Amino acid sequence: MKPSILIVDDEPLTRNLLRLMLERAGFDTSEAEDGLKALLMMAEQSPDVLLLDVMMPNMDGLTVCEKLRAQPETAVLPIILLSARTSPEAVRAGLDAGATKYLSKPINRKELINTIHEVLQNIPAA
Repeated sequence: MKPSILIVDDEPLTRNLLRLMLERAGFDTSEAEDGLKALLMMAEQSPDVLLLDVMMPNMDGLTVCEKLRAQPETAVLPIILLSARTSPEAVRAGLDAGATKYLSKPINRKELINTIHEVLQNIPAA
């Protein structure tokens, strides 16, 4: 079975680009345009990895990350934050919110795919 990835980004072009990269690499994808929709989708499906933009309307990625980490069902879900904010403070805030990895935009396809494979291999056994 193909690993599934929920892509959360408020930019339609970014979601489309990420979806194309991931589907070509053999992943199943679904998409949400903001943090609120992502949380609703998480209640209905269980993706293997969450690819999450930091800066979004309605609910930012850091808040989504914190909310998911507070729930037993999603406490160990691999969450990869994507952001144009790359300062050490921004990265630290993302990791402190519970992100598994923090990658900078624009994202390199190879780096993204390698990071997803890495986090999938490191999921703790239930």
